[in-house]
Amino acid sequence: MPEIRVSHCTRYRFRYSECRRCADACPHDAITLSDAGAALVAERCKNCALCVSACHTNAWRSDDFKPIDILREAIKRPSFSLACEPSGCQADAHIPCLGAIDAVWLSYMAKRRLPVTLHGSGFCGQCAHGKTGAEQLRLSLAAVDSLQTAQKLGIDSNAAEPAWVLPVLAEDSRSTPAQRSSQIKSTNVSARRSLFGRLFRGKTETGAEKTPNKQPALVPAQAIRAAAYMVSDQRELLQIVCKQKTDRPFTVAWHERLPLMQLSLQSGCTLCEACFRVCPTGAIQIEQNPHDWALTFQTDRCVACEVCLEVCQPRVLDAPVTWDARPGQAATILIKQATQRCSRCDRHFVSPTPEKTCPICSDDEEAFDAIFGAD
Repeated sequence: MPEIRVSHCTRYRFRYSECRRCADACPHDAITLSDAGAALVAERCKNCALCVSACHTNAWRSDDFKPIDILREAIKRPSFSLACEPSGCQADAHIPCLGAIDAVWLSYMAKRRLPVTLHGSGFCGQCAHGKTGAEQLRLSLAAVDSLQTAQKLGIDSNAAEPAWVLPVLAEDSRSTPAQRSSQIKSTNVSARRSLFGRLFRGKTETGAEKTPNKQPALVPAQAIRAAAYMVSDQRELLQIVCKQKTDRPFTVAWHERLPLMQLSLQSGCTLCEACFRVCPTGAIQIEQNPHDWALTFQTDRCVACEVCLEVCQPRVLDAPVTWDARPGQAATILIKQATQRCSRCDRHFVSPTPEKTCPICSDDEEAFDAIFGAD
């Protein structure tokens, strides 16, 4: 059965995270969520592996389903076929559910122009995994299309690259074309995707905007748990997919099934560093010296887990709808501030406004005044 690496989970990194990618993808209600992470209800799990591909931080893994191993075998052949195990179809490799094969895997094969045939989509209506598996498959195919579109827009007409070979859904003799079409159409919309779309992509609903001139609440220190940075095979593979032979941009649109995201920062940052502390990949970093402090973002390391957007209390972090996803670009400076020196302890610190003392000394003074009274 799939295993959870809790330290990779955004709910572990930030105890107030609303991420539920794995739970939304699970058709068997076999995943429970809490402020300590996600957990598997073993007696309900049917080994569909949809949680594995849904998670952008690789929190879920399965010894029996490793897409990178399947990829190593696939690239040795002139063409490759995949089938879902419940369908019983013959193929070069079998996976628990077609929805479990991620968009990055399919995009890599398409860019290499290796034909991939997917068998079993005609059974989604009768399969226990099909409740969400068909939707995951549809989203993955749509994500492949969006990446191909980005590649086409970046082609230099004088040095055109060969077209991608897109994955093909095999004909299934036990279902009609109309049935196959309906089985991979969207049947539900994730509440989580809708939530982030409203809050962070220029679609904030009326009344949800931040109140002007109101100091946002700080994230409690215990709300963010420290853990080692994680590395994603999907993200590294996506570097190859997004690489251009020309110097033209690879303009891609945000998509739920792609571990890709860009960040921008609006005015109002409190320099609390919560986004840096919660980031599971090290995409957000702080560069500091005696004179300057800067918050930077490295697109190549981001897996679009979006926990930084959640943790930002003033809601000034934003995720653009489209951006240039070419690998190897320099880190973006989100905000840069001159450092200040505390008149009391001589430490260097940063603050949105000029201050005489650092936050530590200011807290000490407030505590002293609360105990002994102000002069």
